[in-house]
Formats: sequence, structure tokens, C-alpha cells
Amino acid sequence: MKKIEKTNVMRLLDQQGVAYESHCYEGSGALSGTEVAAALGQDPDRVFKTLVTLGRSGQHYVFVIPVGKELNLKKAAAAAGEKSIEMLKARELLPLTGYVHGGCSPIGMKKAFPTFLEESAVLYDAILFSAGKIGWQVETSPEGLEKLVPFQYAELC
Repeated sequence: MKKIEKTNVMRLLDQQGVAYESHCYEGSGALSGTEVAAALGQDPDRVFKTLVTLGRSGQHYVFVIPVGKELNLKKAAAAAGEKSIEMLKARELLPLTGYVHGGCSPIGMKKAFPTFLEESAVLYDAILFSAGKIGWQVETSPEGLEKLVPFQYAELC
């Protein structure tokens, strides 16, 4: 039997006793989130992407939203209590989070940031998001995610 490759995200979920399912898809580069959902045969409303932002205050925030949607920066700023929020530049992602574009997970970042999950996640028993490496996704309940990453639900799209 082939040993399943575990990402750091999977190891952290294991350590906390959180039930999850891992999914692998082919692709060496960063696919769009909707391409990832299609490759896995999943509803794009149930597959989430992790976005890192910078508030006017200088604080970083993490927003987890469905892959087919766009982050509404006004709604994101309101959720975070900021005057304004902008997307983090791609070159700043790896040094800040430890993750590359296309493989960013809300779990296991170098530092904990205030995190917000699109409120539509409550509609699903389980959601999928990056396992911290391009080509890998994990599927767990929003409650399972919350055991590792405290978050607030918010209307973000």
C-alpha cells in the first residue's frame, strides 16, 4: 500500500484529532480555484481559497472564501474593523505566511492572523481548502478548522 504524503496542515489536523479527508489533483503550477474544484469534481461553492490582506493599520488579515467568488474589500474591511484593506502582494506571501501562491492554507501559517470565513460555509457539513501545498486540498468541517484557527464568520463576497 502506498503511503499517503502528508503536508504540515494534515499533520496539524492529526495532532488536534480533527477528522479530514485529503484530496490530490494534478498540476505543477498554481491553478485557479475553480480549476481545482473542477479537477476534484467538487462544487466550487464548497471549495475555499485563502487570501491574505493588509489593513490600513498595518495589521494582516486572512479571508477564506469560495473559489468562484471575489473578496469584497469593503465588506472585508468592515469585518476586520479597518478603514480599508488591500490584497497582499504575491512576493510578500511566502516570507509572511510560509506558503506560496496557490498553496496557501489558513492552517499552519508562520504567525496567527485574525481570520474570517465567508458565512456561506455554514451551509456545508464540510469545506475544502488548501492543504498547504500546490496539488493538495483537505476537506473538513468548519468546526474542525476552528479547532486550529479561530475565525469569525462574515459576509465577505
